[in-house]
Amino acid sequence: MFVEICDFPETPYLYQSKSFIMNDIQKRIETLRAELRAHNYKYYVLAQPEITDFEYDMLMKSLQELEENYPQYDDPNSPTKRVGSDLSLEFKQVKHRFPMLSLANTYSREELEAFAARVKKGLGVQPEYVVELKYDGASISLTYENGQLLRAVTRGDGTQGDDVTNNIRTIRSIPLQLSGNSYPDFFEIRGEVFMPHAVFERLNKTRTEKNEQPFANPRNAAAGTLKMQKSSEVAKRGLDCFLYFVVADDAPADTHYETLLQARKWGFKVPEYMIKTDKLDDIHRFISDWDLKRKYLPFDIDGIVVKVNSYDNQEALGMTAKSPRWAISYKFKAEQMQTYLNSVEYQVGRTGAITPVANLEPVFLAGTTVKRASLHNEDQIKLLDLRIGDLVFVEKGGEIIPKIVGVAEHTENSQPIQFITHCPECGTELVRKAGEAKHFCPNENACPPQIRGKIKHFISRKAMNIDSIGEETVDLFLREGLIKNMADLYDLKAEQIIALDRFRQKSAENIIIGVEASKSVPYPRVIYALGIRYVGETNAKTLASAFNDVYKLAAAKYDELIAVDEIGETIANSVIDYFNLPSNQEIVERLMQYGLQLKKSADEMPKSNKLEGKKLVISGTFEKHSRDEYKKMIEQHGGKNVSSVSAKTDYLLAGDNMGPSKLEKAESLNVKIISESEFLDMLE
Repeated sequence: MFVEICDFPETPYLYQSKSFIMNDIQKRIETLRAELRAHNYKYYVLAQPEITDFEYDMLMKSLQELEENYPQYDDPNSPTKRVGSDLSLEFKQVKHRFPMLSLANTYSREELEAFAARVKKGLGVQPEYVVELKYDGASISLTYENGQLLRAVTRGDGTQGDDVTNNIRTIRSIPLQLSGNSYPDFFEIRGEVFMPHAVFERLNKTRTEKNEQPFANPRNAAAGTLKMQKSSEVAKRGLDCFLYFVVADDAPADTHYETLLQARKWGFKVPEYMIKTDKLDDIHRFISDWDLKRKYLPFDIDGIVVKVNSYDNQEALGMTAKSPRWAISYKFKAEQMQTYLNSVEYQVGRTGAITPVANLEPVFLAGTTVKRASLHNEDQIKLLDLRIGDLVFVEKGGEIIPKIVGVAEHTENSQPIQFITHCPECGTELVRKAGEAKHFCPNENACPPQIRGKIKHFISRKAMNIDSIGEETVDLFLREGLIKNMADLYDLKAEQIIALDRFRQKSAENIIIGVEASKSVPYPRVIYALGIRYVGETNAKTLASAFNDVYKLAAAKYDELIAVDEIGETIANSVIDYFNLPSNQEIVERLMQYGLQLKKSADEMPKSNKLEGKKLVISGTFEKHSRDEYKKMIEQHGGKNVSSVSAKTDYLLAGDNMGPSKLEKAESLNVKIISESEFLDMLE
C-alpha cells in the first residue's frame, strides 16, 4: 500500500502526503527496532521472555520487509543485522585505545594472600575487592559511541586485535543500541565471548555426523567461530557474551562494582556471579564454593578473578607491561593425567636461559594430545626427584606448554637426569648466578639461538615492528649469511634478497621499506628492542625517561641506575653488563649511525617544571587540542595524568560535555577546576 501511494506523480499536495507517509514509515521502523531490542534483552540477557517465538518472528519479519522496501532508513545496528552476511570478511587490525592486558595468575591460597598483602602495602589501607568468575572463552572489546555499537575487536596481542564487528552483531545478548541515557558518549566495555555447553554439544554432534573434526572444547569453538569469514555462519553458532569491565574517560561511578551495575541498566549481560568484600575469608569461601559448583554451570570457567574495586586505588597501584597490579586471577586446579617421561632436551632462549623440556609418551589432556612438558630448571627437577622412565603426573595449569607436577612411580628402568654443564648449541660452559634459578649460556653474541632470538625480538611488534620480516625470513637470512646481528638488517639491499629462493621484487622492496620505517620507532621502544636481560617494556620506558640518550644510559653507574624509580639491583647490573660487552657497544653505535631513535625527541624532552608534582584529570571535549595532546603537555611540563578525581588530585581540566559525576566529585573535594584557556595560560 505504501509503495503504491509513494509512486504517485509528485503534485504539491501529494508530495506533502508522501512526506507524512514516509515519516510514519520511519516511526514504524524505529518502533519495531525498539520493541525487538527490548525483547532481545528480556530473552537473551534476563532469560525472562514476554512473547512467544512465533510473535517475535512476526515482528522481525515486519521489520525486515520495511527495511528492504525503504533502504534509506538502513541502520547497521538494526536487530535484523543479527542474521549476518554471506560475504567473506577480511579482518583488519585495530589498535586498542587502552591495551588489553592479561591478568597475573596464581594457583595457591598463599599466593593470593601475598597479592592482597602487596596491595594493602601499596595503598596503605585495606581495600575493597570485587570477586568474579573467570570465564573461559575469547576476550573481546566493544566500543560504543552515542549509545550505538561502533566496533568490536579481539584481544590479539594486547596492543591490537582483529575487527570482528560484523560477527559480534550476530550475538543476541550484545546490545547494538543501549538503553537509557546515563552511559558515557564514548567508552569501551570488555568481556568474554563463550559457547554454552548445550550449543557446543549440538555443534559437535552435527560436525561428527558430517565426518568433520569436532572441536576440542567450547573455548576453541568460540574463538574459531568468532574468526569465521561469513557472519551468517557465525549467527547459526549460538555464541553468548558476558561483559565485565568498563573503560571510559568519564566512568558513571567511582568503583568497578557500581559501574557494572550501571552497565547492566544500559542493556549489557553483566554476570550475577560476583561479590564485593574487604575480607580474605570471603574470597576464599567464594573460591571454594565455585570450585565445587562450576561443574553445574551451563558454560566453562577456569578460575576466579579478584579486582580492587576503587578506580582511585587501581590507578595508585598501576600496572606492569603485562598485567595490572590491582587484579589477579586464581586458577582452579588443572586436569591431570599420568604418562611416561621418555627423555629430556634443553632449549636456549634469546637471553641465553636454558630450559629443560620433557619428551613424554603422548597423552590426551584437556582437549589436546600432549607430547612435551616444561621442567623449568634444575631445581625443579631435583625437587620432584624426576628420572628418565618415571610415570609422571602432567597438567596444563594455564600454560601453553604443559608441566610435570609430580612422580606417580619410579619404574625399574628409571635413570637419574644429569643436568647439562655446557650449552647444547655452542658448547660454551653454562653459568648460574647466585640467587637465580636458571642456567645461562654467556656466549650471547655468538650462540646461534641467542642471535636468532635477539633478532626476532628486535623485529617484533612491540619492539621495532618490522612486520615485513617474519621469523622464517630471519632464519633464512641467518642461514644465507645476509645478517649476523640486528644491526645488519639496516645493511640489507633488495638485490641480495631477490637472489634468494621465493623472494620477488615486491616482497624484497617491502622488507627494505619496513626496515627503513623502523628508524622512526620512539626511543623507549628501541631500548626495549635491544633485548637487555630483565628490561621489559615498562622498564625500558622508565630508563628512557631517566636517561635522555643511549650514551647516558650506557655510561650510567650502578648508583645512578638504582636511584631511578622501579629499577632495582637485578636490572641495574644487567644494564651495566650489557653495555660493558664490546660487541653490544658496536651494535648500538651502528644503530645510532643508521638513524634509529636512540635519544629523546624534541617532543619528548621536558619543556618546563611548571606542573611538577601535580596530578591532573582531563574530562570532556576541547577546541584547541585533543585530549591526548593535553596529556602529552601535562607530562612535558612535569605533571602526571590520572583518570579519576580524588583528594590527591590538584586540577580537573574541564572541557565541554564532561561527565557530571567528575564535576560533582571535584567540587565536593575542593579540587581546582580549570578551563582549556586557563590551562594553556598556566603553561605560557
